[in-house]
Amino acid sequence: MKKKIALIVILVILIIIQFFPASKNQSTELLASDITKVTTVPDDVLQVLKVACYDCHSNNTVYPWYNNIQPVAWWLNRHVEEGKEHLNFSSFGAYTAEKAAKKIRGIAREVEKGDMPLTSYTLIHRNAVLNETQKQAVINWTKSAVIAGVAH
Repeated sequence: MKKKIALIVILVILIIIQFFPASKNQSTELLASDITKVTTVPDDVLQVLKVACYDCHSNNTVYPWYNNIQPVAWWLNRHVEEGKEHLNFSSFGAYTAEKAAKKIRGIAREVEKGDMPLTSYTLIHRNAVLNETQKQAVINWTKSAVIAGVAH
């Protein structure tokens, strides 16, 4: 009997939390501080960034269907907030030159080590798995961007 009551309580809680949606990280505006506005990003690299990075590291996340289910949406929202705290391509131009160069070097390091994109992301977003050509294109771009001083 206690198990049945516990199950009903859990079910009621799951239903109630559906009425408290998470905020969405979506913007239709391309800001003047967007990385594409402040430095040159080759088309092939930009495509990689959009597919493998922008969901967590920009102001425009493309959400999966399950983002409409709580508590998953809260978890995804927090994950995106944390990603943007580390690097936000949409506000890249607001970084100091030193911080921008550090972020660019960090991109290279994370891609080289295979730490980005996260495995938890690529398990579901198979198109975000980077092949060696894509990795090398991103790494080469980061090196040229750092040498060029990450234009501001």
